[in-house]
Amino acid sequence: MNRKLAIVATLAAATLALGACGSSSSSGASGSAAAGDAVTLKVGVNPVPHGDILKFVKDNLAAKAGLNIDIVEYSDYVLPNKNLDNGQLDANYFQHLPYYESQVKEFGYKFEHGEGVHIEPYAVYSKKVKDLKDLPDGATISIVNDPANQNRALVLLAKQGLITVDEGKKDLTIHDVKDNPKHISFQEIEAPNLPRTLDSVDASVINGNFALQGGLTPSKDAIALEDGKDNPYANFLAWKADAPAEKKAAVKKLDELLHSPEVAKFIKDKYADGAVIPAFGN
Repeated sequence: MNRKLAIVATLAAATLALGACGSSSSSGASGSAAAGDAVTLKVGVNPVPHGDILKFVKDNLAAKAGLNIDIVEYSDYVLPNKNLDNGQLDANYFQHLPYYESQVKEFGYKFEHGEGVHIEPYAVYSKKVKDLKDLPDGATISIVNDPANQNRALVLLAKQGLITVDEGKKDLTIHDVKDNPKHISFQEIEAPNLPRTLDSVDASVINGNFALQGGLTPSKDAIALEDGKDNPYANFLAWKADAPAEKKAAVKKLDELLHSPEVAKFIKDKYADGAVIPAFGN
């Protein structure tokens, strides 16, 4: 009787050992953290390009860093911050600094954010000249008519030396232009219609998405392109300042991954037309 019990005990121990081995071998592949050890982050994004970039991180980099990313897509710019604030999200990736600051000021959000990951650059296009220095005296430039984006367009023209503005001032308009040596006149237009003005103006400042919709390729057709590095309009990852320590550490890991050489290469390769460019690295 005791011998039978001993045999049963031995078989049970062997079964447990095999079960433990099976559990170990089914954990994350390629040296990634075991599923039970991975921290799940729910991250809100706009589908393009934010969702595309984050999906690349999820599929290629996250597991090895011990992260499990749950991507939540939004078609608007209001809910991602509201849902971050109320705890439905652990982070969001959809906004640039001017928008972030306006939201924090209006709603009192207690957020933190990382450095810029990418921008969708503004650029200058022309069918009349191939270089901005060749613009004639009295040239006409079409420009977006809403203040927030007009500010961005004017700063781009100022960096090209065409005009002088107070770049520290927010919400610049064409009425804030100080020096205008070429006596440029500005034609204010709704953003989607800017590409259609190229036949009637000397140049136009157009956002990347509307340029593409108008059949323009920023990397080939632009005669001046917004720089991505240190750009205040670069989109970044944001999270709650009082997030639990484990979540905050995981979000900061994700922020590191978003600034990795692999992500920079992915952005350059996927958006070779220049509609999206990295806001970090060289």
